[in-house]
Amino acid sequence: MKRISLTMVRKDLLNIPKYRLPAGFRIRLFRKGDEHNWARIEASVDEFSNEDSALKHFNKEFGPHIDEMTKRCVFIENENGEEIGTATAWYGDLKGDGEISGRIHWVGIVPEYQGRKLSKPLLSAAMNLLGRHHSKAYLTSQTTSFQAVNMYLNYGFEPFITSHSCYEAWSLLKDTLNREILDKNG
Repeated sequence: MKRISLTMVRKDLLNIPKYRLPAGFRIRLFRKGDEHNWARIEASVDEFSNEDSALKHFNKEFGPHIDEMTKRCVFIENENGEEIGTATAWYGDLKGDGEISGRIHWVGIVPEYQGRKLSKPLLSAAMNLLGRHHSKAYLTSQTTSFQAVNMYLNYGFEPFITSHSCYEAWSLLKDTLNREILDKNG
């Protein structure tokens, strides 16, 4: 599938779906020193070429805000206490107009644990954290992450059209996911 970047918005943070983790797993907040766990997870899902580049990115983006990460980043731990998934309930200026919105950011589950019903509880935990600080949210993704995009649609996120390429992206996703995404006007 052609990789096209896309943005999605959720107009409110009410009625966030609830999902329980399977037995043996738990969600916990980020602790100082977890940047290495974050880097390992994000490198494992090919967001970065290796853990070193992931760690450099982490330090650039989140290093100055490490205290906020302890309130905004979650991990899933397996039965052995190993971190195997992460999501961040961050924030940003979606439209470039100075209005800050919540942002679901850097969601990842190591490949060996994908398909074990962990993504929905992880996303719910991150969205509940967002709801403590914000009234609406956005996220960025890409067409090649169509399974995640399908989950985001099920969580009430909608397409945010920023350019002509967005229509191509959502048309590809409509066909791949076999579901209506844009209404007749969009």
